[in-house]
Amino acid sequence: MNKIKGRLRIATAQFPVSKHLTRNLDYMVKLARQAKQKRADIVHFSETCLGGYAGCEFSDWEEYDWSLLAQLESEVPRLAKELGIHIVYGTNHRAAKNDVRNALWYVSSSGKRVARYDKRFCTTGDLDFYKSGRRFTTFDINGFKCGLMICHDFRYPELFRAYKKRGVQVVLASFYNARAKDRGIHSIICRPSLQGDAASNFLYISANNSSGYYQSWPSLFILPDGTVPSTAPQHRTALLVNEISNDDEYYDASEAFRDRAMRGVLYSK
Repeated sequence: MNKIKGRLRIATAQFPVSKHLTRNLDYMVKLARQAKQKRADIVHFSETCLGGYAGCEFSDWEEYDWSLLAQLESEVPRLAKELGIHIVYGTNHRAAKNDVRNALWYVSSSGKRVARYDKRFCTTGDLDFYKSGRRFTTFDINGFKCGLMICHDFRYPELFRAYKKRGVQVVLASFYNARAKDRGIHSIICRPSLQGDAASNFLYISANNSSGYYQSWPSLFILPDGTVPSTAPQHRTALLVNEISNDDEYYDASEAFRDRAMRGVLYSK
């Protein structure tokens, strides 16, 4: 990894996302304030954490309160500016009348909406409610280039590789693997898959998840060698704070030949 200047404190937040939008914002405000108290530079929230997840928290858009969502969304930039903290949060974004996106917004510490990422790989169930995004989203904080990803996107390692090619060092991946009946395949595969993605691409990954019962897996932070320094308690509202630095050194198993592989040369010298 290229040496960069600065340090970055990342707060990975989880709470039980619901259909009650005002309640969701209350959780966000509380956790953002906690993150600031812990000297975090950025607080990272889960998929649709403000707007609620269509198909899970509600069954259609007919009675959805878009005006309330707009009112609550206007509070997020004000909160970021008040606290002087960067915020990444998930919501429902209505791009057009019949075009709703499962989106992540990055709001800067100055209170400006800087960038939006739309979930690129919507599941077959998602497609009943959302249209897929088409673009990558990157931004810089304290000298670290960050990229955004949403839930099912992580099943496609090509996205991590594409971010690596763009010079991304930190991936903020927001999930909603919650309200499950019990432990299932997500409980088994998500954590080790994300660890593999981090280690294969030498990336930091902040991976959060709604904590609504049954939470398939708790939020975690992953280092570029694939190790996990901190994990949230399952089914509980929580905040993880991890600091990364340009002085960090980790084992990079693919360093010698990763660039060749990314150029399509799929063998050692």
